[in-house]
Amino acid sequence: MSHPPRLPVVVLISGNGSNLQAFIDGQRDGSLPIDLRAVISNRANAFGLRRAADAGIATRVLSHRDYPDRDSYDDALRRLIDGFEPALVILAGFMRILGKPFVAYYQGRLLNIHPSLLPAYRGLHTHERILADGASQHGCSVHFVNDDLDAGPVIVQARVPVLPDDTAESLAARVQGAEHRIYPLAVKWFAEGRLAWRPEGLYLDGAYRTRPVVLDQAVDQ
Repeated sequence: MSHPPRLPVVVLISGNGSNLQAFIDGQRDGSLPIDLRAVISNRANAFGLRRAADAGIATRVLSHRDYPDRDSYDDALRRLIDGFEPALVILAGFMRILGKPFVAYYQGRLLNIHPSLLPAYRGLHTHERILADGASQHGCSVHFVNDDLDAGPVIVQARVPVLPDDTAESLAARVQGAEHRIYPLAVKWFAEGRLAWRPEGLYLDGAYRTRPVVLDQAVDQ
């Protein structure tokens, strides 16, 4: 029995790469029909590079400090990515704001995950802000990237409770566990041709969606 071709993917990271590990595990166990072509980091000391190397995945470092401005860095990054001919680019803790030309070039094939239930709590320090506000619910969101920070069409979210004794660290760990489930799920949908961002909006399984899929417990679908 022949298997469908695996989707060629490039992942961009800046740090630990825990979401990257979820993709590596999914590729390895066959649950994700992807071909991780390369992992690229703007930081040479990113631990995620070691995760990739240990899995036999090509790694590259492209430091933003070697370029005079955002546009020149983004242009070099685009050329580096395209050398691996990906059908999807995944941001997995890539701590760089990408410029409008770069985002427009990859529109519809550039994904990100954010640690909040978007559109709430865009930007940084979401766990601390949730606790400061006394919120009872937190979560994470996978979205297509557009040229506004954390504002692209949201595909899937997972909700997690905020517990009375939570710290920013304990809350972050709970959210991260949800991230490791819903990010591979969104990538799986894309790889299987079930998910698309068209000019008129977001489609999942051929149906136009105005709201994301929201899971209290992320499960395989």
